[in-house]
Amino acid sequence: MIRKSTFNDIKQIMDIIRATIEEMRSYGNNQWNTNYPMAKDFIKDIENHELYTYDLNGQVAGFVCINYEEPIEYKAVNWSSHEKFMVIHRMAINPSYRQQGIGTQLVKFAEKLARNNEINYLKTDTYSINLKMNSLFKKLDFNHIGNIHFLGREHDFYCYEKILK
Repeated sequence: MIRKSTFNDIKQIMDIIRATIEEMRSYGNNQWNTNYPMAKDFIKDIENHELYTYDLNGQVAGFVCINYEEPIEYKAVNWSSHEKFMVIHRMAINPSYRQQGIGTQLVKFAEKLARNNEINYLKTDTYSINLKMNSLFKKLDFNHIGNIHFLGREHDFYCYEKILK
């Protein structure tokens, strides 16, 4: 079940972050590190009611932040629409629960949340060498719309959009 995250989820979320950072490093991906994302980012997301947890029998199997905030770097992208949008941020799946479709369900949840808020447009980004997230967005019919340089990283981030029907 997907529910709004609570402060009680922070420990499990940070455990997932540490495991994800370790995995990313194993294939040369420095998208996330000890400076980002941090517990304070998720605390803010929870305070703003923007963080959602995929709860599997009391365990945090994954999470995603969904809000209306776009990074300033998005201004350089030639988005195909100028209508109101929501943005998918900070998504990760617990390594113990991967390959079960949880990532797909979290993105589908973002689509449903947008529609429920009368929004028909989603934006997101991921590091160009984050093969798993790039693959997930493509599989779910997001369009690669452009690249940005972000967070002082070596490689570009790919920006994606999806116009919801």
